[in-house]
Amino acid sequence: MNAQTPNRLKILWALPPIIIGIVFFMIMQGGKQPPETTSNNEIPRLVRVQTIQAIDFIPVATGYGVVQPAQIWKAIAQVSGRITAIHPRLNNGEIIQQGESLLQIDPVDYELKLTQAETELAKLDVEKTNAAASLKIEERNLALAKKEAQRLQKLVKKGSVSQSDADNAERTMLSTSTLVQNLKNSLALLPSQIKLQQAKVVQAQRDLANTHIFAPFNMRVSALSIEADQYVSNGTHMFSGDSVDRVEITAQVALSSLKNLFTHANHIPTDISLLSNNLDTLTGFKPTVKLDMGNDQYAQWAADFVRFSDSVDQETRTMGVVVSVEEPLKKIIPGIRPPLSKGMFVEVSIAGITQPDSIVIPRAALRNGSAYIMNEDSRLAIRPLTKRYDQGQYSIIANGLESGEQLVLTDLIPAVEGMLLKAAQNPGGE
Repeated sequence: MNAQTPNRLKILWALPPIIIGIVFFMIMQGGKQPPETTSNNEIPRLVRVQTIQAIDFIPVATGYGVVQPAQIWKAIAQVSGRITAIHPRLNNGEIIQQGESLLQIDPVDYELKLTQAETELAKLDVEKTNAAASLKIEERNLALAKKEAQRLQKLVKKGSVSQSDADNAERTMLSTSTLVQNLKNSLALLPSQIKLQQAKVVQAQRDLANTHIFAPFNMRVSALSIEADQYVSNGTHMFSGDSVDRVEITAQVALSSLKNLFTHANHIPTDISLLSNNLDTLTGFKPTVKLDMGNDQYAQWAADFVRFSDSVDQETRTMGVVVSVEEPLKKIIPGIRPPLSKGMFVEVSIAGITQPDSIVIPRAALRNGSAYIMNEDSRLAIRPLTKRYDQGQYSIIANGLESGEQLVLTDLIPAVEGMLLKAAQNPGGE
């Protein structure tokens, strides 16, 4: 054995560990997965959207007011006397029909005054007739006296009669002339005296008529302050009568809300008479009266627009709008709609002229004067808007949105122009 033999044995002993290590490394490498490549795709935000549609929108202004009778009649005594008869139902709250007798004041004194006035008038008529007849007679006497005086004057010149006879005839003529003139003066004054007496007769007739009081319209009695056999003086307030055929409500409405009702109104004429006579037609208002019955129940009445009040409240910047409800007693529904009575505090909603092709969106969808739109590429577009006005929970848009666009209702934080969006399947969720 030579010296190289031990070296070869050493190399052979070193090979097994090396081989084992290589095999183990290969096994370890074979158990690992290759590295995955990551995707760079954008994740969309899930949002609620609403398709914008142009609609025929009806603007509504709301105000509040108190129900009042359209007519209030105050029974004021126009003559003095004792009440001799009274309506059996003349009590506060009772309803009395038009034309029914309400009360009678003792008419005896006024019947006497009427008789006296009519008698004086009859006397004047007789005086006028007698004076006219007397005037005709005296005018004939005057004509005869003049002829006699003229005849005697001729005879005096001939010496047939004395001058004293002629003078007597002339005195008779002058006396008759004076009587004729007095009768003419009397006849000239009689028309004025007759007219004055006729006025006294009319006054006496009026006083007599005022002793009997009738209901001027269908009314509910209020503020009663008299009773049977009571003496009343001229000018005494006896009771009041509230009309039951129509009631009125003066609702105080904000000027800004009223302005919205005229946005699409037709041309309003400047002629005052034409405007006054056709105001209800020109405005096109359709009021509704609503009464809160409690427990989320409301009674409603269709009403008519009557007029605007004469002034604007400087503190609240509101204007009174007067509406009326005809025959409220006939519109009673037991348990649902009570009688619309004096003093009720009600809400008045006034619908204006229909505004066609209006873009209406929820007020919550407005964000600092802009709206979020999901465009055709499902990306966010922030759109500046011009708002016409707000009504309740909605905003009416003048410019900036078109029908058919997708309005984003979800509040995006942060909202980045162009970010990817995805419409939620459930309209109620995000």
